[in-house]
Amino acid sequence: MQTVRLSNGVEMPILGYGVYQVTPEECERCVSDALSVGYRMIDTAQAYYNEEGVGNAVKKSGIPRDELFLVTKVWISNAGYEKAKASIDESLRKLQTDYIDLLLIHQPFNDYYGTYRAMEEAYRAGKLRAIGVSNFYPDRFIDIAEFCDIKPMVNQVETHVFNQQVEAQRIMKEYGTQIMSWGPFAEGRNGFFSNPVLKAIGGKYGKSVAQTALRFLIQRGVVVIPKSTHKERMVQNLDVFDFSLSAEDMEAIGKLDNGESLFFSHYAPDTVKFLTSLGK
Repeated sequence: MQTVRLSNGVEMPILGYGVYQVTPEECERCVSDALSVGYRMIDTAQAYYNEEGVGNAVKKSGIPRDELFLVTKVWISNAGYEKAKASIDESLRKLQTDYIDLLLIHQPFNDYYGTYRAMEEAYRAGKLRAIGVSNFYPDRFIDIAEFCDIKPMVNQVETHVFNQQVEAQRIMKEYGTQIMSWGPFAEGRNGFFSNPVLKAIGGKYGKSVAQTALRFLIQRGVVVIPKSTHKERMVQNLDVFDFSLSAEDMEAIGKLDNGESLFFSHYAPDTVKFLTSLGK
């Protein structure tokens, strides 16, 4: 598996398996399937309510812990130093592990400065191998990066061919922060799976639209966590390291960028009201 080196030297797989919207009942089976076909990075979150399923699958897999890379995130309702500190220990318990490879702040709301201080403390104590943020747009990302002791090592944001985060990625690089994609398939929006550009380019290499889109992000140095509940598609999503897109292909896909979210904007008051309501 190709890896990226985080600012503290930790090696992180560039491709993993995400369990967003995988039900608690299905999660253990899905993660077990993912591990069996070769995934070694699993991305979950407190707000997904399936950390236990991830932990059970990892425990039963028999794979040495140091060969795995577990990612989870602190939810808005656990924001603030004391709550975040307690939630980190709870995530460790649910994941059945002594350490988490990467812990992120899930959303830039509530007392995320207090959350980050708890994360820095847990990092220094060896409970976390790396820390970072998620859904932090450049303005809030720069703010926290400028006023924390340990710069965020990762920022997970909506990143796909229609919202490529080129400028955000450039800013992250200034701070030594690795970009990580959620929604690499845009959840099928905007006609993703029938896009003629992706279909034509994929056809040249005998690859699907999904594989082509993943390869595009990987060649841009973006960490990806595609999700599927079907084992055969898990295998296909992993099969993106035996070809490379040409400069012309990269340029053509680059032109698909609309530079805006297909889901929601963290700048929109209604979105902020909705997300903050989930944290109460």
